[in-house]
This record gives sequence, structure tokens and C-alpha cells, in this order.
Amino acid sequence: MASTGPRRRARGNITWLSSGSARVSVYAGVDQLTGKQIRLRETVAARATRRETEREAQKVQTRLLNQVDDRRSPRTEATVNELLDRWLDVLDIERKTRAGYVSKIEKHVRPTIGRLAVGRVKVETVEGLYGSLRRCRDHCRGRKFVQHRTEREHVCDEHSSRRRCAKDGESSAPCRWCERVCRQHVCTPLSAGSIRVVHAILSGAFRRGVRWGWISTSPIDQVEAPSVPRPNPAPPSADEAADLLTEAWKDPDWGTFVWFTMTTGARRGEVCGLRWNDLDLSSGVATFRSSIGQIAGVQWEKDPKTHQHRRVTLDPELVEVLVEHRGRCDDRARAVDTKVRRDGFVFSPVPDCGRQTSPDTVTQRYGRMATRLGIRTHLHCLRHYSATELIAAGVDIRTVAGRLGHAGGGATTLRTYTAFVLEADQRAASALAARRPRPRRSLSGG
Repeated sequence: MASTGPRRRARGNITWLSSGSARVSVYAGVDQLTGKQIRLRETVAARATRRETEREAQKVQTRLLNQVDDRRSPRTEATVNELLDRWLDVLDIERKTRAGYVSKIEKHVRPTIGRLAVGRVKVETVEGLYGSLRRCRDHCRGRKFVQHRTEREHVCDEHSSRRRCAKDGESSAPCRWCERVCRQHVCTPLSAGSIRVVHAILSGAFRRGVRWGWISTSPIDQVEAPSVPRPNPAPPSADEAADLLTEAWKDPDWGTFVWFTMTTGARRGEVCGLRWNDLDLSSGVATFRSSIGQIAGVQWEKDPKTHQHRRVTLDPELVEVLVEHRGRCDDRARAVDTKVRRDGFVFSPVPDCGRQTSPDTVTQRYGRMATRLGIRTHLHCLRHYSATELIAAGVDIRTVAGRLGHAGGGATTLRTYTAFVLEADQRAASALAARRPRPRRSLSGG
């Protein structure tokens, strides 16, 4: 006798479209925030016969149901924190990139989804995380608190009660000292580029989790990746560049550094890592073989960003400036009864050039100089200045990419400096129009 109990609701169904395609829909639970049903959907294109289309649709339905089952009964109870720790252990990346990843993980991932089981992370959970980052990088969730300028314990009001300031997260109005130094929290969104880094971290970790058999599918594969931020280089104008160089030349060594960076378009670490045996002043060529990385006070020598050596031709005037710079270095070395090391650094704070200049130091010095001149810019903009001047001069993109050390045969250069390439192209069209011969034609209609 057939059972008279309640029928179990079907977990999935297949519907047919007028085009002959089949739409597969599978029940995947209820959204914890909205209470709405979650359904996984996929469309199967029409095959030669309806029967073939139906067989393919059934395979898709089985696959989607397995995905749902794996998420409900994950193979491991390991958390996202544990997955990230294991992923960082095996990840082979450059030290500064790793430090950036760890910073993003500690700030944005561990406090939000770090304690969730890997197999129970849902697509909407990750997209909700991205949405909250677009609203506030401090994960305030609408609460009000005082953002202190220091994490150390400090006195709020030195002239009255000398009480300690409220900790972050406590609902307390700022005292008089904090009104001058600290401030009430104001929501600031995380940049699109930083959200893409968070997405790359999660994507890489969960893909590794699939490879290790921790989970069968990665929910990050179904998350819409944050949009790529549009490059917006802001090089100094010709007048600003002249003012910066004139100000820098009050100290010839510093002026040489700024002139060299402005002309070659090299990254700050590459300039700091340049050695005298990388310069061939007789031929006018600089070879960038290494770069100086820095995190806080720790510095180390590493490969250039693209891990490729590159040669950059120097103009005669820059060669003359470098020859004079070498003469000053030799004079300082003789004054303390030593010599400039053959493999010494071109820009060094010590007489024998045995120690490199700190990348952070040159960035801060350049920033202070620009502030004195009332120019809103930073050291990396000299790289943009070099690139845009080359493009304006009609140099082809591949050559510009080669001088800058861009990978991809010019694709990165073209994407970064699109507006300047279009501007140069418009000037080329105007120049051609001015020189183009014109046909003899009648201006009248007869």
C-alpha cells in the first residue's frame, strides 16, 4: 500500500524554454539575512534532440545538487582562518607582497569570516563582505566611536581630570585632548584595488582548499570579482617638474637622484638598488638588475618587479650629471681615506657607497620638497612624467614599456596611459592634416 504521508518537496526541477534549451533550478536553502530561498540555476543549450538536451540537463542537476550537499556536509570542519594559515605557509611570493596580503587578512578577513567553517562559506557571505568594505574599511557597522591617533595608552585631558581616553568601540564623546588629536570615526570606503586584493586572497586560498580536498567546490568562483580600478596617472606638469628639479638641485646629490628618476622612469627601489658597476657611462647605458625592498625599518635586495634585467639608454646631459656625481663621491671617500667600492651603490649615505639609500627616506624627502613648493605630487609621479613625455614625443609604446620595465609587451603601458596615447594620436592626426595635400575641387555645385 502506498504511503499517505506528506510528499517530500523536490529539490530541483527542469523547465523547458521556447528556444529548446533547458533551465535547471536547484533549491539551496534559505538566506540567513533575508529569509528568501536560494536557488542555483543553470541553462543548458539545446542539443540535436530533446532527449540529448534532457540527459545533459539531468547531469547539470546532479552536479548542482552535489554542490549543495557538499556545503551542507563539508568534508572538513576547518575554519577560514586555518585555511589561510595553511595557504600562507605554502605560498611562494615576494616578501613585500606577502606583507600586504597578511595586512589585508588581519584587517578585513579574520575579523569577519575567519571563524566560519570553510565548507559553510556562502557566495552571499563573501559578497556581503565586499559590500561592507565599500561602505567602511573599519567595519564599523554603524556604531560611533573615537578613532585615536595612537594605539598607546594616552591621557585625554592633561589639564583637568587626567583620565584615560575611551577605548575604540566604546560609546564615549571625545575629551578635549582627543578633540585636538583624535577624532570621531568617519566611514571611509576601501578602494576598489584593495577589495580586488582581498578577492585574490580568498580565491587563491579556496582554490588551494579544493586541491587539498578540504572542499569540493570554491564559493569564490561564483562571486563577482570587484571591478578593475581605472588607472589615473597624474604626472607633474612641465613647469612643476622644472620647479621640483630646481629645488632639488640645491643639494647636487639629491638633484642627481631626482633628475635620474625623472629621466629613466625607474621605480624608487630600482634607483636605490643601482650600483656603480651597473652604469656604463662611456656608452651611456644603465642596467637595472636589482631593487631595494623595505617594510618599516627592514630593507633587503631583490629582483626587479618583473624579475627581468633591463637596459636603459641615458642621454649625454644625464651622463655628464652622473660623471659629476661620481666625482663628488670620490672626493668624499678620499676625505676619510677610503675608496668608492666598485659594486657600491650610486646613491648612498656613506663615503664608500657600501650602503643603499632607504626607499622610504627618499619618498619622504621628495614629499616634503613638493609640499614646500605647494605641488600636490609624490615620488612615483616622476615615473608617470617620464612615460607621458615619451608618449608625447611620439615614442612607440613597446619602447616606452621597455624603458619602464612593464611586462606584457606594452599592454600594461597602453592600459595605464590610455588618455595620453589618445592625446598624442590626436596631435598626430592634426599634424598629418596640416601636411596632407588637398585635391583640386570645385566649391560650387555647378
